[in-house]
Amino acid sequence: MPTYAYACRSCGHAFDAVQSFSDDALTVCPECGGELRKQYGSIGVTFNGSGFYRTDSRAGSGASSSAPASSKSESKASTAPAPATTSTTS
Repeated sequence: MPTYAYACRSCGHAFDAVQSFSDDALTVCPECGGELRKQYGSIGVTFNGSGFYRTDSRAGSGASSSAPASSKSESKASTAPAPATTSTTS
């Protein structure tokens, strides 16, 4: 169940209340009997990344990949080390 923050308009008393979605909002301050208002803060969910698109969840839609494909005509450089030379001294 969600937790809602309330503050009294008269005395400034602030408190949190755990309520169901179907419960009515509180309107009377438990301290002074004044009018309550609901306080809204930032939400606890953040969406990171480039975004969400209609085609993200579809398999085989033919959409191109965001990573560039490697070209087959690229030449590959040899990364093997050169053979070691041995010197003999007498």
